[in-house]
Amino acid sequence: MGFWNIISKGIDSINHLLGNAASIMILLSCIVSAANALLRYGLDISNNWPLELQWYLFSAAVMLGASYTLKRNEHVRVDLIYSHLSDRGRIWVDLFGLTCFLMPACLLFTWLSWTSLFYPSWLIAEGSLNSGGLARYPIKFIVPFGFFMLSLQGLSEIIKRIGALKGEYTLSAEDLHYEKPMQ
Repeated sequence: MGFWNIISKGIDSINHLLGNAASIMILLSCIVSAANALLRYGLDISNNWPLELQWYLFSAAVMLGASYTLKRNEHVRVDLIYSHLSDRGRIWVDLFGLTCFLMPACLLFTWLSWTSLFYPSWLIAEGSLNSGGLARYPIKFIVPFGFFMLSLQGLSEIIKRIGALKGEYTLSAEDLHYEKPMQ
């Protein structure tokens, strides 16, 4: 598992950086939103690019933050039996969900968003239909990239769980921590 652990740690490191970037993008989105509101309503200065920039920053934060959320084991679960299982049982459930649901869906969405969303937009250098707007193809690239990074993080999680089942990898408390939602 040595080679696979190196791959997993590399993927985790990249997604950790992307998660930090997503946090910064949320802050920047709030700053752009506040500045735009101040300019628009306080000084009667209006332009379309700040509105689109705010949308781009928030969209990128969501798409890039998804893989980091999976890395941190903070994604949404449907808890029917998960909280009642042992750690080994949780590993098996995670492994099943990752291989049968997450990976096929993410790989499909990566391919579909590349071929039908980003690539056609990039070929024509698509821009905003709004006056003074931004180019559209860069933000459309974030969609397949985000799903690709989520796929890679899924692979990293699969590697960790297989290693844990074999006794070659010790999952941290963060990897198995689950809080049942308060309802």
